[in-house]
Amino acid sequence: MSISLGAHVGQQNMTMEEMRRLWQRLESAGLDWISIWDHLYEAPPQGGTVPHYEALTTLGAMAVDTSRVTLGCLVFYVGYRNPGLLAKAATTLDHLSGGRFVLGLGAGWHEPEAAAYGYDFPSIGTRLDMLEEAIVLTRGLLTQERTSFEGEHYKLDDCSNLPAPVQERLPIYIGGLGEKRTLRIAARHADGWNAAYVCPEKFARLNKVLDDWCDVEDRDPSLIARTVNLSFSLQTDASGIAAEEEAIRKQWGPAADRIRKGSLVGRPDEAAAQIGAYIEAGAEAVNVALRAPWNEEALTAYLEDVVPAVRAL
Repeated sequence: MSISLGAHVGQQNMTMEEMRRLWQRLESAGLDWISIWDHLYEAPPQGGTVPHYEALTTLGAMAVDTSRVTLGCLVFYVGYRNPGLLAKAATTLDHLSGGRFVLGLGAGWHEPEAAAYGYDFPSIGTRLDMLEEAIVLTRGLLTQERTSFEGEHYKLDDCSNLPAPVQERLPIYIGGLGEKRTLRIAARHADGWNAAYVCPEKFARLNKVLDDWCDVEDRDPSLIARTVNLSFSLQTDASGIAAEEEAIRKQWGPAADRIRKGSLVGRPDEAAAQIGAYIEAGAEAVNVALRAPWNEEALTAYLEDVVPAVRAL
């Protein structure tokens, strides 16, 4: 099985010019995928103190700046935009990119930014209800001439989405780790599933849970791509590695242990083996999550040495 290697770029703490140069560099280096996230504040949360760009408009620039890589967002929080509008935007991005866009949807987690911008942030159960309604509604708009839908949270009235996407079936990915609801929603509806910042053992277990839900839903599990995001924390020497470990602890607080286990930490020459463990656990795509600033020498080594080594596994 061929492995997709990509980058998940946090659109923060960089100028737009720096970001545009970055994703062009990533494409030129041979990566298969570039995604961003859907936040209004920085991640991890720092009280809105780090410069940060909005997702949809950033993706528009990425779509026209690149020509080959698959583009996406992992993932859009359904509470920030009416899903009908988001389906329309996804179609537009599919045309801007010539059929290279993937739509990621999720139930959200960044409550501080939602509160700051005046968005409701209901319980996780309600947000998952919203997610399932949104994916059904969105699938209709992306594949049907007319869609009507009436749920508890969203409604469409004989709605068209013209032009249709370039892709006959624009992929919809679900992001999240929840075993009871999120993975069942993915089994029922999704073309792909993304897990962020988990160790290989947990990824393997969640992957099996998704397979089990596919059995319950009478869905072929091979129809759902399995992908993982790993925080890029590579350094080139012992002092840098120690400093990176401490930075993870300070930035992520109670979540630091989980983030650390779902990160590429160490020297670049150790990264191929770390990624190989995820491939063995069932990952079909591995994306490194880049948060500026990073070690530039380590990123160069990753692109020039690690990526070819992983492809040779």
